[in-house]
Amino acid sequence: MTVPAKVKREVISLREQIKHHNRLYYSLDAPEIPDADYDALLIRLEELEKEYDLVISDSPTQRVGGAPLSQFAEVTHEIPMLSLAKVFSEKDLRDFETRIKKRLGSEEELVYSCEPKVDGIAVSLLYVDGLLNRAATRGDGVIGEDITHNVKTIRSIPLKLSQKKSRSRLEIRGEIFLSKPGFESINKKALNEGSKIFVNPRNTAAGAVRQLDSKATAKIPLEMYCYSVGIVEGINLPRRLSAIFEELAELGLPVNPERKTANGIDGCIDYCMSLLSKRGDLVYEIDGAVIKVDDLITQQALGQNTKSPRWAMAYKFPAEEKSTKILDVGFQVGRTGTITPVARLDPVFVGGVTVSKTTLHNMDEIERLGLRIGDTVVVRRAGDVIPKVIKVLNQGENKNREKVKLPNNCPACGSPIEKDGEVLYRCSTRFICPAQQKESIKHFSSRTAMDIEGLGSKLVDQLVDEGLISNVADIYLLTTQQLSQLERMGMKSAQNLVDMIEKSKDTTLLRFLFALGIREVGDATALALVNHFGDIDPIAKATSEELEEVEDIGPIVAEHISAFFENKDNLSLIEKLKKVGIKWPTVDVGASERPLEGQTFVLTGTLETMSRSNAKTKLSGLGAKVVGSVSQNTNFVVAAPGAGSKLTKAEDLGVKIMNEEEFLFFLDDLS
Repeated sequence: MTVPAKVKREVISLREQIKHHNRLYYSLDAPEIPDADYDALLIRLEELEKEYDLVISDSPTQRVGGAPLSQFAEVTHEIPMLSLAKVFSEKDLRDFETRIKKRLGSEEELVYSCEPKVDGIAVSLLYVDGLLNRAATRGDGVIGEDITHNVKTIRSIPLKLSQKKSRSRLEIRGEIFLSKPGFESINKKALNEGSKIFVNPRNTAAGAVRQLDSKATAKIPLEMYCYSVGIVEGINLPRRLSAIFEELAELGLPVNPERKTANGIDGCIDYCMSLLSKRGDLVYEIDGAVIKVDDLITQQALGQNTKSPRWAMAYKFPAEEKSTKILDVGFQVGRTGTITPVARLDPVFVGGVTVSKTTLHNMDEIERLGLRIGDTVVVRRAGDVIPKVIKVLNQGENKNREKVKLPNNCPACGSPIEKDGEVLYRCSTRFICPAQQKESIKHFSSRTAMDIEGLGSKLVDQLVDEGLISNVADIYLLTTQQLSQLERMGMKSAQNLVDMIEKSKDTTLLRFLFALGIREVGDATALALVNHFGDIDPIAKATSEELEEVEDIGPIVAEHISAFFENKDNLSLIEKLKKVGIKWPTVDVGASERPLEGQTFVLTGTLETMSRSNAKTKLSGLGAKVVGSVSQNTNFVVAAPGAGSKLTKAEDLGVKIMNEEEFLFFLDDLS
C-alpha cells in the first residue's frame, strides 16, 4: 500500500504531540490540553496507523496492552538490584556518615543526593539503542520477572529515549507507583460499577505490574520515577548521581522533582524533616527518604555488603498510628511449632494498609501491654511495614474485660503445649501436627530449598486437606492421576508438577539440609555443615561438642541440630526421602588442604548443566569463596550464557575467565 506523504507527516506529528503531552502530564505535572483533546489525538493516530498499516513498536498507541501471557519469564539481573539498609533516627543517620568517613579515611564533607522513598514496586528498564527492550521486577535481587508487556502501558515511561544512542545499553532502575488521585479514581469507578474496591495504592500497583493480561494493567494509571542506573554501555554519563538524574530527564525519563543535593549529614537531616512536613501533601505515598553519596567514584570506593550498598541509606519516617478495638485473640502454630498469639482487630487503615489482625508476639508482650479482649489499642506499622499494637488506651477501665489465656493444647492438633526458653511456647509434636505439616512441606518445596516449581502454598493446603500427603516424603509418591483429580488441576498441569518433583530429586546437600527445616539452620549454617562434614550421615552422628567445632555454630544451634537428628521420626523421614530417590553429591572434606583454599570465584550468566547453588556448593567444598561482584581480588570468573557487565569488568581487570565447559573440566580435574 502506498501511503500518501501528508498521512506520513500527520502520523509523525501526532506521535510527537502525544509524546510531548505525555511528558508534560506525567513528568512535569504541567498539562497544556484537556484530557478530551489528548484522547482525540490518540484516537486519530490509532485510525491512521490501522488504515495505512503504520503501527510501530514505540508508537504511543501500543500502550493499551496485547494478548495475555500464560506465565512470566525469568530475568537474571546482570547487576544485582540490592535492597537498602534502613535507619529510623537522626542518630542512625549520623552513624551512617561516620561509617562512610571511617571507611574512606577522610573527614572531608560529603555531598549527598536525596529523594523521597516512594512506596511502590522496584523495576528495571533496559533500553537497547534507545528503545525499551525489556522491563523486569526486582524479584529476589538476582532473578526477577519479565513484565515488559505491562510496563509498556505506563505512559510516563518512554518507549524510545529522546536521544537515540546506537550500539548502547542503558538500564534504568525506578519505582512504579499509583498516585493518590489515581487510586481514588479507580476506586470511584469500581464503586460505581459495583466491582471490587482496592485496598491501598502500593498493593494495587504491585498487582497491576504482575497481570498476565496487559489490557488489565492499562486500566490502572501507573507512574514511575527513576532512582538509579544499572548497566551503562555505549553512553557517557556524568560522575555524579544528581547530574545523572538531569541527563535522564533530558532523555525523556521521569525523575522525581522533590530530589535535591545536600551538603553533609546535617543537610540530609534538614531535607528529611522538610519532606516529612509535606508528606501528606504529596500526590503519592512515601515511607521515608533515600540518602545516597552523590559522587559515583566514592560510591565505588565504598562498595557494598551482601544485601545493600554502603553508600546509600533509607531513612524511614515515623510510622502512622491509629486506634482500634481488640475483637478477639487467637493462637496460630508456626512451621517449627511455635505458638503465637494473634489479635483480631476492628479493621483500621494505618500506614497505607487496612489492618484486621496482627501478631502479639508472645504472652510476655500481652502481659507487658496489660491487654485484654475488648480493649481499645493503638496500632502502628513499625517501620511502615509490620503492624504492631504499641499500647492500650484507658487501661484502668479494662479490669472487668476478659483476660487472654494461653491454651493448654495445640490449637492445630490438640497435643500438649510445652515451654521453650523464657517466653516461647511450642506444640510438643511435629509431624502429626497439621499446622506444622503444611508449613514444613511449604518450606521443603520452596525455591531456596528443594525448588519444586508449581507446588505452591494453596496446593500444599489442598493436598494435605485431601489426605494425599502428610509429610514431605509423600510428595514423591504423588501420581499424575491423583493430581489431575484436584480442582483446577488438569492432566497437563499434573504432569508438569510430577516432572518438577522428579527433577528436584537431583539436588545438593546444602539444599536438602536447609529444606529439612532444622531450627536456626539457614542456608549459611547449612553450607558450613556441608563444608565441615561433607555428607548427612556424619552430621547426624555428630555430638553437640563436635557440631560446635563448625564455623559460626554455637551451643544453642548445635543443640537444635543434635536434637533434630536424635529424633527417630526425623531419621525415618530422611531414610524415606533417600529411598524415593533424592540424592546429592558428597563434598570431599578429607584433605588437610582444599585445592581452592583462598581462591575467589564469581559466577555470572545462567549455567546450563548445573544450578548455580550446585556450582557454589562444589566450589565452597573445594575451599573457594564465591562472591557476587568482580574486583581486583577475584581469581576466576565463570561466564555462562547471558553473562553481562561482570564479564566486561573481568576482561578490563585481566581476571581469568572460564566458560561453562572449561569450568566443568576444571572441576573434574580437581575431583
